[in-house]
Amino acid sequence: MSHSPPLVDEDSRQRILLVTGLSGAGKTTALRVLEDLGWEAIDNFPIRLLERLIPQDGQQGHGHPLAIGFDSRTRGFNPPDVIEQVRQMSKRDDLVVTTLFLDCTSDELERRYNETRRRHPMAHGRPVRVGIQAERELLDPLRRWADAVVDTTDFATNQLQQNIRERFAETAPQDMSVIVSSFGFARGTPPLADLVFDMRFLDNPHWVAELREQTGLDDAVGQHIRQDAAFETAFEQIRALLTTLLPRYQAQGKSYVNIAFGCTGGRHRSVFTAETMAQALRDAGFSPTVLHRNLGSRAADQIEGPPS
Repeated sequence: MSHSPPLVDEDSRQRILLVTGLSGAGKTTALRVLEDLGWEAIDNFPIRLLERLIPQDGQQGHGHPLAIGFDSRTRGFNPPDVIEQVRQMSKRDDLVVTTLFLDCTSDELERRYNETRRRHPMAHGRPVRVGIQAERELLDPLRRWADAVVDTTDFATNQLQQNIRERFAETAPQDMSVIVSSFGFARGTPPLADLVFDMRFLDNPHWVAELREQTGLDDAVGQHIRQDAAFETAFEQIRALLTTLLPRYQAQGKSYVNIAFGCTGGRHRSVFTAETMAQALRDAGFSPTVLHRNLGSRAADQIEGPPS
């Protein structure tokens, strides 16, 4: 008795986007946008090893879509071999393989290389234009074969970023991670924060003796902060801003947003505001994760400075 092969749910298929094109046409920029949209992006990956990176038929899918960048600089690069390899992979029912080619006029590429004073990978000591032409001829089979071609000649960086977002936001993972964090400016600004709010305008509980060793997680500290006439007004303005921005970030396919609240030491005002804002965002339908970077730090007068 013969058995029909099991049908593969289209939504569970592994999505693979191959990003290639002329050097200087914007491949790195495109991959960064895709990564921001939730793709797992790998640049300069030896394309001949691609099948080792993805699961075999019948195995559990990889999960996040993969964006693989390669060009003439990639080790073992050979356009006919790439085309044949992708053709074979495209026959699999559990994969969706797409190729994006980034093109640009030779004049504009030459201008970009001269402006940045970078060496073209195929110039080998010759004029940049010679390298550009040699690479164009090498990549021509890939350009003609690619599923999509984007000409970046007239694009500024932000325009290319927007173009990639518009093309791939709908296929990006839909869940957006929202992180609400607190920190102390005296111990450094968090480098990965998307939005930073400085809460040092509020009255500092550190200078109230009975509150100094407590934190923004304690009710007494929260009550003290709420007594500051500026808190409620500022909090509502920030809440309104966040509930306006977060849906727009999500619509653009942004995979995460880190909202950071800072005060001097990172133990009182920022902690209370972060906790209170996280609850407000939950009430608005979001599911934030809360992190307190400096909650366990020692209270120190030298860090907090003299009371105002």
